[in-house]
Amino acid sequence: MSELNKSPVVFADVAAAAQRLKGVAHRTPVLTSATVDRRTGAQVFFKCENFQRMGAFKFRGAYNALSCLDVRQRQTGVVAFSSGNHAQAVALAGRLLGIPATIVMPSNAPSVKLQATRDYGAEVVTYDPLTQNRELIAKGLAEKRGLTVIPPFDHAHILAGQGTAALELIEETGPLDYLLVPCGGGGLISGCAIAANHLSPGIRVIGVEPEAGDDVTRSFKTGVLQTVHNPDTIADGARTSSAGTLTFPLILEHVREMHTVSDAELVRAMFYLWERMKIVVEPTGALGAAALFEGKIDARGKRVGILISGGNVDIKGMSALL
Repeated sequence: MSELNKSPVVFADVAAAAQRLKGVAHRTPVLTSATVDRRTGAQVFFKCENFQRMGAFKFRGAYNALSCLDVRQRQTGVVAFSSGNHAQAVALAGRLLGIPATIVMPSNAPSVKLQATRDYGAEVVTYDPLTQNRELIAKGLAEKRGLTVIPPFDHAHILAGQGTAALELIEETGPLDYLLVPCGGGGLISGCAIAANHLSPGIRVIGVEPEAGDDVTRSFKTGVLQTVHNPDTIADGARTSSAGTLTFPLILEHVREMHTVSDAELVRAMFYLWERMKIVVEPTGALGAAALFEGKIDARGKRVGILISGGNVDIKGMSALL
């Protein structure tokens, strides 16, 4: 792979990431449900990254990126910015690899994610998302301390690592007709789309966003990068302001459709997965399932893969929805 963020990521990069992650990341289960199949008229396979280390797919990209650092970068450490799952992923990967990690997190991040990040040994620096810019804070820390910035999605090694989730899914299920993937900044869907199109030619990779954070959907439909400011949605993992300069072209190249779901639809899907499949899924993790359950995609007679991106639920926050 040539210099980061300047060259496209290809399947060989995803395959290389899979080798780095072998024996470290969990090979998460692929679950099925006869009830879901009857409801949708499809054969549905759920790739359950809620069972991944630290509870989300983010571990894949973080560990892959940190594994590629040189000796000097490992010694001085890294800084990341995240609402929660990338924070935990970098913190855990840093602990496993002996790399000091500093994480910039919003003060209103779910308490379970703030505490878990600290428990993994990272230094947490909080900020006010209404008045401060997390990327500027991280950049300032990097310059002051000589740290390497590990962004949450717009990074070649990050998205190559995330793509290993789709690689594993299709290795287990065989070719699929559709693959539904939650979308925030585009790291997961970019990597997964690269892997899916290589392993299952003709597949339709479909991204799903919350309605309040529909920047990638608007970007996809117009071909011009769109933004959104602090979207108000329970899908905290998809509160990004826009796709990245690396992920957006990859989305345009490899993704076939983009859809949005409301928070109410998201809650229905999340609770359905809790009740019927007995798995704990966080709101962002249920985006793909919500699109299928609410009829955004007609999948009757199709083989459908759904990425459950994470399960780090803030129980206190969710109790209000109950």
